[in-house]
Amino acid sequence: MRQIKLCLLLLLGTIVSLHAQQPKKLNSSEIYEAVQKLNVLGSVLYIAAHPDDENTRLISYMSNEVKARTAYLSLTRGDGGQNLIGPEIRELLGVIRTQELLAARRVDGGEQRFTRANDFGYSKHPDETLKIWNKDEVLSDVVWAIREFKPDIIINRFDHRRAGRTHGHHTSSAMLSMEAFDLANDPSKYASQLKLTETWQPKRLFYNTSWWRYGSREAFDKIDKSNMLKFDIGVYYPTKGMSNNEVAALASSQHLCQGFGRLTTRGTQDEYIEFLKGEPLKDSNDVFSGIDTSWNRIEGGQDIGNILNAVEKKFNFVNPAAHLPQLLEAYKLLQNVKDNHWRTIKTKELKAIIEACTGLYLEVSANTAHASPNSTVSLQMEALNRSSAKISLESYKLSTLENGISKTMIMPENQRLSFEEGITIPKNIVYTTPYWLNKKSTLGMYHVEQQELIGLPETPRAVFVDFNLNIEGTPITITKPVVYRYSEPDKGELYRPFEIIPAVSASISDKVFIFESDQQKEIEVIVKAGRDAVEGYVQMAYPNDWSVYPEKQKIEIVNKGDIQKVVFTVIPPKDQSEGLITPMVNLNGEFYTDELVEIDYSHIPYQTVLIPSESKVVRLDIKKHGNNIGYIEGAGDAVPESLRQIGYNVTIIKPEQISPENLVNFDAIVLGIRAYKVNPELKFKQKDLLSFVDQGGNLIVQYNKSIRRGGKDLQAPHGLKISYDRVTNENAEVRFLEPDHPLLNFPNKITQKDFEGWVQERGLYFPHEWSQDYTALLSMNDNGETPKNGSLLVTRYGKGYYIYTGLSFFREFPAGVSGAYRLFVNLLSAGKEDTPKLKN
Repeated sequence: MRQIKLCLLLLLGTIVSLHAQQPKKLNSSEIYEAVQKLNVLGSVLYIAAHPDDENTRLISYMSNEVKARTAYLSLTRGDGGQNLIGPEIRELLGVIRTQELLAARRVDGGEQRFTRANDFGYSKHPDETLKIWNKDEVLSDVVWAIREFKPDIIINRFDHRRAGRTHGHHTSSAMLSMEAFDLANDPSKYASQLKLTETWQPKRLFYNTSWWRYGSREAFDKIDKSNMLKFDIGVYYPTKGMSNNEVAALASSQHLCQGFGRLTTRGTQDEYIEFLKGEPLKDSNDVFSGIDTSWNRIEGGQDIGNILNAVEKKFNFVNPAAHLPQLLEAYKLLQNVKDNHWRTIKTKELKAIIEACTGLYLEVSANTAHASPNSTVSLQMEALNRSSAKISLESYKLSTLENGISKTMIMPENQRLSFEEGITIPKNIVYTTPYWLNKKSTLGMYHVEQQELIGLPETPRAVFVDFNLNIEGTPITITKPVVYRYSEPDKGELYRPFEIIPAVSASISDKVFIFESDQQKEIEVIVKAGRDAVEGYVQMAYPNDWSVYPEKQKIEIVNKGDIQKVVFTVIPPKDQSEGLITPMVNLNGEFYTDELVEIDYSHIPYQTVLIPSESKVVRLDIKKHGNNIGYIEGAGDAVPESLRQIGYNVTIIKPEQISPENLVNFDAIVLGIRAYKVNPELKFKQKDLLSFVDQGGNLIVQYNKSIRRGGKDLQAPHGLKISYDRVTNENAEVRFLEPDHPLLNFPNKITQKDFEGWVQERGLYFPHEWSQDYTALLSMNDNGETPKNGSLLVTRYGKGYYIYTGLSFFREFPAGVSGAYRLFVNLLSAGKEDTPKLKN
């Protein structure tokens, strides 16, 4: 996986990215803020559908101004969107967006949760959404989140009353929240959850409304707001040196794969929430009105509150360790509190504050970034007390060992203690891959059997160390995950998570192989060792009507991390056919069939993902004309690789390389999705692209999103306006408006069969207005909607052809949809010498 260096516009945003993987070290101001939050026993749960749906301004305000424990429940992981920073889509994109949400929460102070809902793409109505998602399962996950998090306040990002007028996922998130608000306190609903948690009744439910809900600021100014609360979310935080909206902008800017990097803003800004359900506010402007959020909320909390409020009031910024006696006293009292929920939460917070006040540094670093079961790893442990407090390390316990290791060592001030421990990774340990990808998902749902895992943003770390300390006579255990710490000359100190991976993994170079004839292809399998001394053989699983030679090949890899490449000859059948091929590595009778994918971006921690290693093979009945294709990249897609699969010579063209001289030898030029948005400089090169068409070239423009300016930045040769029109049903009927048109007949006869097996959608951002110079070739629509005729438009321009298409080729090619290949080849073949003359 290629590493992409990302530059943020703001210095602090850059710092956040560079240190995304390093352990948190609190300064005095941050310790003080932690004490303030420690003294608030109130919770807010914000609910929406996707990564980037969350209002970071309000999350930051609740966390940093109100000091409430605040979390964002995103029903999906955003798997169905596009990726603006790399090639990952679907499940891998969901992994990236999960980590971007966690990065955003590290900035705005919130927590993160999910459901098992799979983002299957745009949905026009909640009825469709909840049918594909499995409403009961997602509703149970929302109830589980409420019972586990126990929010006093729930805030919906979207309006449950707008079914059919916005994204179906959005409305569904609000509808499910409305239901779950009541069900979470009903012991007869999802009763199996109560073996692990308790029922809970939130006090109030709100909708985070705004002027856009009413169409304009003027309309919003006129409505009755007596049922709403208003917050000035532009407040300034002296301890941070930033305002709330600056913090929020930095949090939003973590969503880089969606292009959300943005400038910070400052100054007063009003935010509104509308009361929907629960206990009335009684004319109060306090979201927690009538809810005791002090330590008095819990039995035995008053004495704890008296101690900790005094610490907050007289906080020593010069020497936070001066508060250690009070903090330890509060800690001891807290352990006797009967309320398990708040005892657990506040114990974790208080231990982090004690750790920070004493300058405790505890770290466990492995000598490798990953290891496989049964392998040996060396751990370097560091323990350091940077205060005058009397602290001793009594023992430490590794999660992989049955017994702890006794030490009973005094930790003198600022003197580092270090230990080396060799461990053997247990044979039955779980791999540290995203847990929701362990089993095959459906279109709408991920399959997770273990209730405790549902909703967690990440798979819990399997290897960690409990440090058992005695701090001024008080026993405290602090847990640290094993990490991998290293340095690079041009980057300095770096951290990676310590991962458990299989002994061996295998991958195939491409996810789709298109056979345009019955000629055989050589397919390379890359076998990677997860430990030293890997020896065995690899063979292929393949469809019955295909052939693979040889049957098996020997592999022998000496060093962990090294690879061996083997080549199999794959022979397709004579007739059209498709199926899957999977490499299977046999080590002493145990088969390994997973691929190890590594995702490396600087703004999120390094990710290791195990997915089934399989590629689609398609024997395709296809004819093509032309050979040299120029491709101008937009947002990440696999179109260039897909065109190479069917024999085209594809050259990536940078915007600065666009000139009449450089384009003259291409048979066609293709623009990637959102190319005009990703490459703003294209507007200066449009005259050269149109000149290429005028001289007989063929220009294919894939979907772009230029709605705000009516599509003008496309600079199409004739009038063309892009809309929000899309067809989300991948099985929607496709009607041929011009069945005899050459683009539907040459060199491949396009039929209804070519629109079978499409995935996620038919297409998006279709033009809704165009000049009569264009010919519309296809008509389609979702159920209950008017026909959408703008999915494929063609016009003659000079000697060549300009084609605009909103069809989702970028999704169909990686899925190996044969009809999408056949149709796209027809587009590329337009204007060739032996092509019948196209009509307008």
